[in-house]
Amino acid sequence: MARTPSTMLPLGTPMPDFALPDAVTSELVHARDLADAPALVVAFWCNHCPFVKHVADAFVAFAREAQQQGAAVVAISANDAEAYPDDAPDAMALEAKARGFSFPYLFDESQQVAKAFHAACTPDFFLFDADSRLAHRGQFDASRPGNDVPVTGNDLRGALRTVLEGQSPDAASQRPSLGCNIKWKPGNEPAYFNR
Repeated sequence: MARTPSTMLPLGTPMPDFALPDAVTSELVHARDLADAPALVVAFWCNHCPFVKHVADAFVAFAREAQQQGAAVVAISANDAEAYPDDAPDAMALEAKARGFSFPYLFDESQQVAKAFHAACTPDFFLFDADSRLAHRGQFDASRPGNDVPVTGNDLRGALRTVLEGQSPDAASQRPSLGCNIKWKPGNEPAYFNR
């Protein structure tokens, strides 16, 4: 199982703009539709990755809690759906319904949004504050498939709590996520991915 870490986009980075279709409803979701929330969690996600599967149920529960606290949550799949049909929009819609997603599951077919976020792996988490500035990025928690660490979501949950309190999460405690690399289309792999 290949392991790719987050790029750890610089804190304070403005939230990249996007307009992507929700795999469940086919409606476009715009970044501006989410910008009024006091916090926004963006998760780069996919169906087939074992790292995603490892945290999926806990993240769905976390997302519900976050939304109840006023935060917005969205998941984005940027994988090459032609090469990985398990990550195509029809399969995404089935996954979202089966797991009870309470948040949009967006398809980044061009992979341009993933590039704008400097996303590298699945799962990869980004938390933006009320000013749409990056406040936290990296891992959900320290659990990985096979390491026997419980899945708690403590890293992202704690950061969200801090942002909702109007504070900045501690930069020194932020750790990269680790997962499967985003499945880039041939010739579309971003330069930052080969650092």
